[in-house]
Amino acid sequence: MKRRNFISASAIGAAGIISTKSMAQTTKMSKDFKLKNNINHSVCQWCFGHLPLEEFLKILSEMGIKAIDLIGPKDWPLLKKYDIHCSMCNGAEISLTEGWNNPKNHEILIKNYTEMIPKVAKAGYTNLICFSGNRNGMNDYVGLQNCVDGLSKIMPLAEEHGVVIQMELFNQTNHPDYMCDSTLWGVELCKHLGSDNFKLLYDIYHMQVQEGDIIKTIQTYHEYLGHYHTAGVPGRNEIDESQELYYPAIMKAIQETGYTGYVAQEFIPTWDDKIEALKDAFVRCDI
Repeated sequence: MKRRNFISASAIGAAGIISTKSMAQTTKMSKDFKLKNNINHSVCQWCFGHLPLEEFLKILSEMGIKAIDLIGPKDWPLLKKYDIHCSMCNGAEISLTEGWNNPKNHEILIKNYTEMIPKVAKAGYTNLICFSGNRNGMNDYVGLQNCVDGLSKIMPLAEEHGVVIQMELFNQTNHPDYMCDSTLWGVELCKHLGSDNFKLLYDIYHMQVQEGDIIKTIQTYHEYLGHYHTAGVPGRNEIDESQELYYPAIMKAIQETGYTGYVAQEFIPTWDDKIEALKDAFVRCDI
């Protein structure tokens, strides 16, 4: 058989196998979807924005999922209605590109976080997201010190209320010029702040794109990682066999560190049935 024909036939056959497998898994999950919940599961609402929030919360409730990420105060009463926890709050930040690394943002950020931290605690939540902002020509060491100077103004309040401020790590492909694009830079920021109430939101997708070595990084720096996001690489889609990361092994590594927080699905679904894609992701992470 000629090499070109063989490769073509093999590719078609492999695609058929994966498609059939996915269909079989979907059918099985629809009938007996059940989680062990050794991992505390969550999901980022924006990835399923085709559904009104209340409808999505109903679906999560029926699935037995008890948490959702990236919801602000306006919608917290709706979460309470369905007994779903906000595992990562937002609403105090300015934007992804305008963050703590620039002193000109400190006045508004300190005001926003000073107002938001007590609200998060009063609602019974713990995690509040923040961002470094873009470099815009700024040296990373200068930006780190600027972050320390600004964040240190709100950390006593966060500690008083038991709120954990979490800075998300991004890659340079999706977020060009973002400063907190390295685990080591983020860890250094944590060390300078010296507070258990400041952690890194470790986005597995972003860090695989940016630096790789996911499991080793989790094992080495887990004390600084306060929350996890998932997605497939490449493409930020489903975490199935179509991508390069093996999430059961990653979840095992997270669990073995003693982590008891939430792991939130943040992939953009491509399946026709997006909720079945979400169920599939939960099952793969439910070690």
